Amino acid sequence: MMTKQAGHQFLAKLGKKRLRPGGKEATDWLIKNGNFSKEKKVLEVGCNMCTTSIELVKTYQCHITGIDLDKNALEQAKQNIKTNQLEEYITVQQGNAMHLPFDDNSFDIVINEAMLTMLSKNAKEKAIKEYYRVLKPNGILLTHDITFFSDTLENTIDTLRETIHVNVHPMHRDDWLHLFQEIGFESQEIHGQMSLMTPTGMIKDEGFFNTMNILKNGLLKSENRPMFLNMFKFFNKTKKDLMYIAICSRKKEKS
Repeated sequence: MMTKQAGHQFLAKLGKKRLRPGGKEATDWLIKNGNFSKEKKVLEVGCNMCTTSIELVKTYQCHITGIDLDKNALEQAKQNIKTNQLEEYITVQQGNAMHLPFDDNSFDIVINEAMLTMLSKNAKEKAIKEYYRVLKPNGILLTHDITFFSDTLENTIDTLRETIHVNVHPMHRDDWLHLFQEIGFESQEIHGQMSLMTPTGMIKDEGFFNTMNILKNGLLKSENRPMFLNMFKFFNKTKKDLMYIAICSRKKEKS
């Protein structure tokens, strides 16, 4: 019987560390455009296991606050932070993107990957308005989500929801950019093939040995095989239709 576990939680159980649609390529582009430094105060929304936050601190020695709704992910995040001896730099807490527990103009950078796709249009707008609120003037928002360019993908998106067991709401590339600009951000963007479950993408994101470990856990364990094969087939079949979009946005002060 196929488990109804959410796709990102299922992949994490198999040992996958990068759970973003564009993988390392998209995250690296965001970081490159984020203007990080040790003086910057950073908020990661949907921090999950803090893989990105840990890499940022190791490179830039910035201070990061991470929030997530998933208590289990936060427990793993705390363990990862402790293992890397970064408690001085990273703190995590449970929090809702639509009601951030922080003052206005608190952060230089907000980074949020693969979470807005999971929200409805109205919820996306609420979350992005919160990011705008907590960012300092000229602060930078870095986001990374699923997009598409065709107007005829309703059936594909329905199948995506069935495949990953999450009621996701990806948007057309133009709608993503319009939403950020409407709220008050100036944006630049990059898009490309989703690497989540392509063979070359997995090796690039996870390394050869961890990719082999993920494949072993997905294929050799009978309880995992049906969902793993279903996800693998879907994402490789739709790689020309569903893409990732990474957006670097700067907060404009409203007149």
